[in-house]
Amino acid sequence: MTTHMRREIDEIPEAAARLLDRSDSTLRDAGRAIGARDPHFVVTVARGSSDHAATFMKYAIELTAGLAVASVGPSVTSVYGRKLRLAGSACLAISQSGRSPDIVAMAEGARAGGALTVAVTNMADSPLAAVCEHAIDIMAGPERSVAATKTFVNSAIAGLALMAHATEDAALLTALQALPDDLARAVRCDWMGLADALDDDGSLFVLGRGPTLAIAGEAALKFKETCFMHAEAYSAAEVMHGPLALVEPGFPVLVLAARDMAEASLAETADELTVKGAAVSVTSVLARKAAHLPHVATGHPLTDALALIVPFYGFVEAFARRRGLDPDRPRNLRKVTETR
Repeated sequence: MTTHMRREIDEIPEAAARLLDRSDSTLRDAGRAIGARDPHFVVTVARGSSDHAATFMKYAIELTAGLAVASVGPSVTSVYGRKLRLAGSACLAISQSGRSPDIVAMAEGARAGGALTVAVTNMADSPLAAVCEHAIDIMAGPERSVAATKTFVNSAIAGLALMAHATEDAALLTALQALPDDLARAVRCDWMGLADALDDDGSLFVLGRGPTLAIAGEAALKFKETCFMHAEAYSAAEVMHGPLALVEPGFPVLVLAARDMAEASLAETADELTVKGAAVSVTSVLARKAAHLPHVATGHPLTDALALIVPFYGFVEAFARRRGLDPDRPRNLRKVTETR
């Protein structure tokens, strides 16, 4: 039986192309508005997979625009009733449904506090879109699986496009136009070589650095949601401190490396953990001891990092079924969570 999650993974390249085509003018206008504002800093508002997309945007913005980015807690406004002074900033509010009251309240408060607000949502007529000055419809189409896949990817693409337009980054804009084809190649990458190392373990590390740390966070969440495994995401630098004490022979580690300035250090960490007995798989040919996973090189470090999530999604859906689980129906969860 083909799951909703599998079908939606296969739809990712088409969804990305639809976003870049149909929302192009909206992305351009909102990006140029951010550039014209020339913000002193950027804040993001999100939860769950959307917050991992926000973390991806954080690194993309800091690396392309040199602007500091902070994640603000929605409860600051919705629970504690505090207003933030955000004059001279831009605020990106990300929510696939656009309906969570605390996300809406924080975005509304950010606008009142002086921020230029941009909603990134899969529901163009949502409350979040209504309270923001600019609203990006990510055009992912209906997503029936509880585990977000194509909405995560399109939210991250929207963030890249916004900053490419804001900074007039021609190289990134060119990479985005090629991205749907790159994602189609990524869908075909087979990561089932990971399965044997994970079969007998209930916990693992997922490591990244820079933009791939956001991808690691999203991957760890999907292990929890679909496979009921305790996965933790760490920076490859941080894992060598306290978390290293958990590593024992056979302990599974997934290392996500893009073709960027952090690749060599990630490959080195993968090899160091392999020497300590961990069962390490890495998306880099620079590693000499860890197992290699197939990946797509897109020609741009940011789209390269984002493309890594696609073969992972394919793997985790198949691995959940291998464990006798239904990835469409994780226990205790539902598609839309409205927090206050």
